[in-house]
Amino acid sequence: MTSTTPLRTRRRFAALPVAAALAAAFGAGAAFAQDTVKIGFTGPLSGGAALYGKNVVNGMEMAIKEVNAAGLEVGGKKYKFELVALDDKYSPADAAINARRLVQQHQSPAVFVPHSGGIYALQAFNEQEKFIVMAYSSTPKITETGNKLTIRIPPTFNSYIEPFTRYEMKKFGKRVGMLPGDHEYAKNWSQLFGPAWEKAGGTIASNNPMSYNRSADFYSGVSRVLAEKPDVLFVGGPSEPTALVAKQARELGFKGGFLVMDQAKFDEMAKVTGGLGALEGSIGVLPVSYDERVGPKSFAEAYRKAYGADKDATTESSYNYTLVHALAAAMKLAGTTSDATAIRAKLGDALKALPEKINAGSFKGVDGVGGTIVDPLVATVEGGKIKPVNLSDLMK
Repeated sequence: MTSTTPLRTRRRFAALPVAAALAAAFGAGAAFAQDTVKIGFTGPLSGGAALYGKNVVNGMEMAIKEVNAAGLEVGGKKYKFELVALDDKYSPADAAINARRLVQQHQSPAVFVPHSGGIYALQAFNEQEKFIVMAYSSTPKITETGNKLTIRIPPTFNSYIEPFTRYEMKKFGKRVGMLPGDHEYAKNWSQLFGPAWEKAGGTIASNNPMSYNRSADFYSGVSRVLAEKPDVLFVGGPSEPTALVAKQARELGFKGGFLVMDQAKFDEMAKVTGGLGALEGSIGVLPVSYDERVGPKSFAEAYRKAYGADKDATTESSYNYTLVHALAAAMKLAGTTSDATAIRAKLGDALKALPEKINAGSFKGVDGVGGTIVDPLVATVEGGKIKPVNLSDLMK
C-alpha cells in the first residue's frame, strides 16, 4: 500500500487483520468460547508464613486444573476457573485491600483467605459487596458473627483443646509455658487454651507470645519461658517458625512435650528440626500424608506427582483443594457463577455430593452457621514416629 492511498482506505485495510482475529474468536467458534471465573486468594506469600500461604495456593491450583480439565458448564454455558492470588503478608489491612481489588477488578465471587485477621477484615464488607469469604481458620468466632456469606473450612479448634491438654498433662505434668505466635489466630487459640489448662488443674508458668512471621531467632523468648521450668510448651503458628521454636527449645535443654496448634504440621516441622526426634511427646493434627482415608490418600499421591516426590500435602492444601471443587459443584447446582448468595446456599449440598476421591478433607456438608462438617484426625509423636489418634480416644 503506497503513501498515496487515501487515509480512510488505509485505516480500513489496517483493521482487517483485527477484524479477522475477532471473527475467529467470536464468529463460528463463539458457541465453544469459555468465560473465565476469577477465584480470589489473599494470604501470606512472603515472610515467615510464606510456605503456609503457598500450600493453600498449591491445593487451589490443583483443583482448578482438574475443574478446567473436566469442563465446567453452568446454566448451559461453558466456563473455566482462573486463580488470582495476592500476597497480603499476613496483614489484615492488606487482606482487605486485596479482597476489594479481587471483587471490583476481577469480579471474584469467592475469596479464599487463610488467616483469621484477614477473615475478620473481609467480613466487615463482604455481605455488602456480595462475595463469599472462604475462611481457612478454625477460630470459632468466624461463624458466630452471623455472616451469611462465609464458609469456615476447617473444624473449630476448641474441639482439640481438652483432649490435647489431657494428653500432655498425663504424659509430662501440669506446668505449661506458652510460646504462641502474636498473630490473630494464635491470640484466639491462647485465649481459650489458657483458661482450659487451668480448669484442668494446671498452672501457666509463663506466657510469652512471639512474632512467628518476622523472626527466625527465638532463643531469648524461649529462654525466658524455660526459666520458669515448664513441663509442657504450648507452641503454634505456621510450620516452619513453629519448628524453629521447638528446635531451639530442645537446644536449650527442654525435655518436655509440645502442645502444637493446628496451624503447624509435624511432617513439615520435621524438615526443620532434622527429624521427628526433636518433636517427641508432641500432640497436634494428623498430617495428610499419614491419613489412610480414600480422599486424603488420593490427594497426597496427586500432590507429590504435581509438586515433587519430596513434597508432602498439608491440611491447608487438601482442605482448600476440596473447597474449590465444592465451589464449582455449587455453581452448577445454583445455575450461576456470579450470584454469591445462591452459590453459598448450595455449598453444603455440593460438599455432600463430592466424589470420595476428590473429597480430600472427608467433608460431610456444611452446618447451620456456615462451618464444614468434618471428623478430624489428630496425631502424637511417640518413639520418633507419627501416631494417628482419634480425639474420642484421648478423652477416655
